Amino acid sequence: MLDLIPSLGTWAPALAGQPFAVATIVRASGSVPRPVGTSMLVSADGAVLGSLSGGCVEGAVVAAALESMDDGATRLESFGFSIDDAFAAGLTCGGELEVHIEPANRNRGCALGAAVLQLAGYGPDEPVALVRRLDVRPDAGGSGAVVLPDPGATKAAGHRGLATLLESSDGTGGSEPTWRASSAQLESLLRAGITGVLDLGGAGLCTSDAAVLVETRLAPPRLLVFGANDFSAALLPAAKPLGYLVTLVDARPAFASQARFAAADQVVTAWPHQYLAAEAAAGRVDSRTVVCVLTHDPKFDIPLLEAALALDVAFIGALGSRRSHGQRVGALLDRGILPSRIAQLHSPLGLDLGAATPAEVAVSVLAEVIAARNPAASHQPLRETSGPIHQPAAPPATAPAPTNVLQQEIAWT
Repeated sequence: MLDLIPSLGTWAPALAGQPFAVATIVRASGSVPRPVGTSMLVSADGAVLGSLSGGCVEGAVVAAALESMDDGATRLESFGFSIDDAFAAGLTCGGELEVHIEPANRNRGCALGAAVLQLAGYGPDEPVALVRRLDVRPDAGGSGAVVLPDPGATKAAGHRGLATLLESSDGTGGSEPTWRASSAQLESLLRAGITGVLDLGGAGLCTSDAAVLVETRLAPPRLLVFGANDFSAALLPAAKPLGYLVTLVDARPAFASQARFAAADQVVTAWPHQYLAAEAAAGRVDSRTVVCVLTHDPKFDIPLLEAALALDVAFIGALGSRRSHGQRVGALLDRGILPSRIAQLHSPLGLDLGAATPAEVAVSVLAEVIAARNPAASHQPLRETSGPIHQPAAPPATAPAPTNVLQQEIAWT
């Protein structure tokens, strides 16, 4: 659902309080076009917002959504590939989807309709989470839904809406240990920015009597680009569609002030290592931050890399030749940086794509950044590999991994 936020503010059925249905992928296996949490809205007159598969199953989902609005029942539809029935709705890619379909705004006080209206007021980069029950109900009662404006800091204890969502299907809170375990797992997903299905019964979505879909969007991760030059001018706009908040830093005002760097969210004139240290001290650098050093000047590079290697960030890369890399390593060793830490430096920066122009180098750099986020990435063409193309994303190391969370976070290649 959160992926639809940029369009919700102009989708008339939700804004006008008209009946509509929400179809959401709640389980995905194998090769599938879109991950868990992807939603499509269908109005009573058949208007559609969003897509679940790029065209494979949308027709069948729309039909099921219209039926759901007619009878008020929540549905769980399954789609896969059928070689026996050429006319069956399914996924030609061979994967399998389970789609939860729930009507909204059939009655006054619909929690799901109110949640969609709330989400319409959020900006594309604002932190927010949507938590909702996935009970398959034959009646028109509807399931609960709660919008959380600060997911990273949310505590389930004391939050009335979340407490209700975590109740068992018979309306009781369940045992205290079970409730505490469910609360801890929910908070773990919220802090880590993970989207997934939390099975409250521990038996799987299809067999448990209660499950909760947690969709979380934290503040965008930062990409700190150091050095105002042709390569950064190409990298800044290329990084924006990946969801990064991009900052360009250069100590030279005449370079940093050029109009060609307007794609950056922020342009700062400061000594790179001083800026990074100040941002870290202010708590604006975290384990999702990416640092790209494009300065090509040892008087900037070495102090900056020394400062960066002392931080817990997601990625540190430095552009340059192998000769430059060797000189950097020597300088960092002279400053007492441990070899094990220097080994974490992505230098020379970029995957070997044969890149030559600044635009091609930007693709090479971002390809390595993306690959570094997934330890299972082979860096090889897909035709040279075997097995499933899409792998579930591993939760961050700082977040405990719940054993009853169903997730599929890798989007279609």
